Amino acid sequence: MKTKRPITELKLNDIPSISTKMRYFDGEIYFADNINSVQGLAKEFKVNFIVFVFCLKGAFTLKLDQQHYTLKACDGLFVENNTIVEVGDLSDDLSCKICAFNTDMGFSFISKSAFRAIMQIQQNPVIHFTDEEMTLMLKYYELLDFKMSNASLSSGKEAVTNIIKAYGNDLLASVNRHLNADESSMLRQGDKLFRKFVLMLADEAHERSVKSYADELCVSPKYLTSVCQQHGNKTASQIIAMAVTSRIKQLLLYSDLSIKEIAAELHFDNLSFFGKYVKKHLGVSPNNYRKANGYGR
Repeated sequence: MKTKRPITELKLNDIPSISTKMRYFDGEIYFADNINSVQGLAKEFKVNFIVFVFCLKGAFTLKLDQQHYTLKACDGLFVENNTIVEVGDLSDDLSCKICAFNTDMGFSFISKSAFRAIMQIQQNPVIHFTDEEMTLMLKYYELLDFKMSNASLSSGKEAVTNIIKAYGNDLLASVNRHLNADESSMLRQGDKLFRKFVLMLADEAHERSVKSYADELCVSPKYLTSVCQQHGNKTASQIIAMAVTSRIKQLLLYSDLSIKEIAAELHFDNLSFFGKYVKKHLGVSPNNYRKANGYGR
């Protein structure tokens, strides 16, 4: 029986030792001007941080959790924590920008509109920006790069964090605009059903039953799962679990609610069941997840 080789875990603190043309790194934030500047990566690796890549020119291919993607000019790529990455072919004229953040500096927004965009990115991590949107993303990159490279002119880490939050808000707003545009276009029935399902998850992340969503969409659970597998490469149950888990992570890290209050907010019958659910999907207890990810610092 063939033994599965272990996946190398790449931590943010590992990057300086393999990055030849790093723009900035302070232990929590990393900037680089091209993927070519990061060398010595394993064929497959798991990231334990959040990454944005903005492709300015050329193209490259990669796999995220075994799914193939291609980035071209004006495309943005979002890679979330715990994603298994395999970088493929890079064109000779490739030009891109890379921004990486520790998870506790990631999306600190729990509004429904932001959550809709986050869910959409998780389903399709490649976003095609307009020229104006890409220009805006690059302006943020340049501002952050300048502020962090000129410490004497900076007003401190809080100001940088606020810029990152504004950066994230504008990114999510762009995703929402594209989502709304797609909704109004002529889509196949399966496309429409899948998008409606994803948007329902944003409003009803406490609901964990495939049947309840299927009933609301007036389809059978089997058909909903089939559509999810076709459009999201996951079963309906897996996508629901991903949505619930994302909501749990947001509330654990970016709210002052107690563990008991979070369990009640997400309609878990009791604290014990909530704890088992979190441990199954996040690998640790709710309290330990908060401690491990810097909650309250």
